[in-house]
Amino acid sequence: MIEKALLFMIIMRIFSGSVDITAAMFMYKYNDLEKAFYINTLLALVGPCVLIITTAIALFGLAEKISLTRMICLFSGIILILFSLKSK
Repeated sequence: MIEKALLFMIIMRIFSGSVDITAAMFMYKYNDLEKAFYINTLLALVGPCVLIITTAIALFGLAEKISLTRMICLFSGIILILFSLKSK
């Protein structure tokens, strides 16, 4: 039997992939570089959200198995990744 946390992570990743494929189809349909750029910018918002949600689900699922210090380090790493994406 599959764990609930793993199932939710799988669902989030399928959702994320579906959003990416849908965005690619819209880019193809509109056939306009400016609109494709706008769609791609919207995708940049979805990616980090999915990363944070799936990581949080995994950490809650592993809460009994890993220490609080490791959880803090993992969340700090995610925050640094997101910060580096926004910095110039």
